[in-house]
Amino acid sequence: MSDRRLLYFHAPCFDGLVSGAILWDYLEVEAGWKRVKPRGVNYGIRPQWANVNPKSPFAVVDFLFHPRATYWVDHHATTFLNDEFRRVYERRRSDRFIYDRTTPSCSKLVFDYLKRSLGYRNARFEDMVEWATKIDAARYASVDEVFESSSPALTINLALSQIADPRQCDQLLRHLKESDLDRLAMHPAVKKNATRALRLSADGLKRFRKGAYLVDDIVVFDVDARNAVINRYAPYRVFPSARYSAGIIRKDDGIRITAMRNPWKEFKSAPLGRIFEKIGGGGHQRVATVVLKSAKSDEAPDVLEAVVSSIRRHERLSHRSP
Repeated sequence: MSDRRLLYFHAPCFDGLVSGAILWDYLEVEAGWKRVKPRGVNYGIRPQWANVNPKSPFAVVDFLFHPRATYWVDHHATTFLNDEFRRVYERRRSDRFIYDRTTPSCSKLVFDYLKRSLGYRNARFEDMVEWATKIDAARYASVDEVFESSSPALTINLALSQIADPRQCDQLLRHLKESDLDRLAMHPAVKKNATRALRLSADGLKRFRKGAYLVDDIVVFDVDARNAVINRYAPYRVFPSARYSAGIIRKDDGIRITAMRNPWKEFKSAPLGRIFEKIGGGGHQRVATVVLKSAKSDEAPDVLEAVVSSIRRHERLSHRSP
């Protein structure tokens, strides 16, 4: 058996990078994992995930539960592929399986758990965890901060929007593990992608304004994102009073359907992660996504309508509740 260890982490995702760096640091210092190879993954691998079976021990962070993982950390409500996987988790509960769907970011989950339960803490990650939580849980002070801040963390997050292949994040994780957000933001690949993303985001906002409309407090949109970036918060830049957004983002490699609740309004959200899990996607209570391959592009309007209908149904039921 090879002594190389794999670390699967959610990518391209800021929280995935930070939680990956924290867990990697712990595994190297405390568990003796000296030859760790990072491997970025996203939900496109969901249909094949159960068949992933490396020959060596492996860890998974900020991503779907895997019954053969040696270490696993996640906070997504849709982390279990099926009931059998959930039962495996229940049977094998240990300090190597860390799960809490109520934690706002995986970074905070793994950082706090290692400190509280295992006495392991690396202060270098504290600032990263704060930013990962703000980004992943949409805890920005306002929508203006999203579009106007030039902080290193938001620069990195912006750059990640230009990465299509999750494996392209492997080197970024290696870099972050040994440095900090300031230095990672100056990485040539990050600077190049962030500069491009700023330009494409401006174009994307113009396209979004043309392809979006508000109905029943839901921003519904269908936007061509080829050679443009559609910021996930664009709906609330254009329609700040909306409660939800749901729409189609069209790219060369397929179609992404996404939904989000307005993070600057206080109300109980529809279970977006659960809604998207039923159509092959995943996410959190407040934000979720599904990717359709090009061959299924014709299905996108129907899938979007189903999502919007589910949100409306939840809203009607919520308003009827005493």
